[in-house]
Amino acid sequence: MEKSSKRPWYVVFWRQRHLQLFTLLGIAFLIIFSYIPMVGILMAFKNYDISTGVKGLFTSEWVGLKYFVEFFTDYNSLNIVRNTLVLSLVKMVFTFPLPILLALIVNEIKIGSVKRLVQTASYLPYFISWVIVAGFCQIFLQSNGVINSLLISLGVANEPLQFLTGSKYFIPIAVITSCWKDMGWWAILFLASMASVDPSLHEAAQIDGAGRIKRILHITLPGIRATVTVVLILALGNLLGGGLGGSNFDQSYLLGNPGNNDVSEIIQTYVMKVGLSKGRYAYAAAIGLCQSVISVLLVMTSNFFSKKVTGDGLF
Repeated sequence: MEKSSKRPWYVVFWRQRHLQLFTLLGIAFLIIFSYIPMVGILMAFKNYDISTGVKGLFTSEWVGLKYFVEFFTDYNSLNIVRNTLVLSLVKMVFTFPLPILLALIVNEIKIGSVKRLVQTASYLPYFISWVIVAGFCQIFLQSNGVINSLLISLGVANEPLQFLTGSKYFIPIAVITSCWKDMGWWAILFLASMASVDPSLHEAAQIDGAGRIKRILHITLPGIRATVTVVLILALGNLLGGGLGGSNFDQSYLLGNPGNNDVSEIIQTYVMKVGLSKGRYAYAAAIGLCQSVISVLLVMTSNFFSKKVTGDGLF
C-alpha cells in the first residue's frame, strides 16, 4: 500500500507563509473593523446615552424594541423609506445594465489606442469625490449656470429652471451623475470577464456566418453570465445604500436642500440628522440595524433565486 503524499497543513502553510501573511492581514482587518464593531448592535436595544457618561454600553438598561417602534411610528418614516426605495430602484434600473453595455461597446473596439482612451475616460470619474461632483452640479445647474443659459438661448426655456431646488429634478440628477461617475469602473469588471471568453468560439461563429450582434448575444453575454449574476446579487444587497450607483447618502446629503427635501431625505440622512447630530446613537443604531437586516435578506433571496434559475450564485 502506497504511503499518501499529502503533506500536513502546517507544512503547506509554512511553504506559503509569505502569501498567507497577506491573507492573515486581510482577516485581521475584517475582524478589527467589521466584526468587533458589531458589538455596538447592543446599543439598538438599550437606553444608551453617551452625553451623560454615567452608564456604558453594557451597563445601560434594556429597552427592547423601543427605538424600532419609534422609527416605524414616526410620521415621517413612510416618506423616508419611500424616498430610499425609489432612489435606489431607479438608480438600479440604469446603473446596472449601462456598465455591461459600455463593456460590450469597448470590447468591440479593435483599434487599441481608441480602446484605451475610451476605457481611461470612462473610469476616471470614479476617482472624483462626490463633494467635487456636487460642486460641478452647483456650477452647471444653478439659475445662472451653463445649462440654464443654454436652454434659454435655444428657446427651450423662458426662465431658469430650478434644477437644484426642484423636487422633480433630484432623482434624474442623482441617476445621471451616478451613471457618469461609476459606469466606467464597473465596466472594467465585465471587460475582464469578456477577456476570458474563448476566442475560438467567436472565430467558429464568424465562419458560420454569425454577425457581430449574434456573437454578442450567443457567445459574449452567456460567457459573462456568472460575473453578471454575482454583481447583481451584490448590487441588490447594497440596494438601500445605492447599489452600483455609488452612495445614496453622499448624493442626498450634498444635493439635498429644503427645496427638494420631500424626495431627497432618505434613511441614511435621517439617521445622521436625527440620530447622530442630536446624540441619539441608540436610535441611529436601531435604524441602521433595520437597514442591515434588509440588505442581508436581499442578498440571501437574490442568491436563492439565482441558483434556482441560472445555477450561479455567491454560495
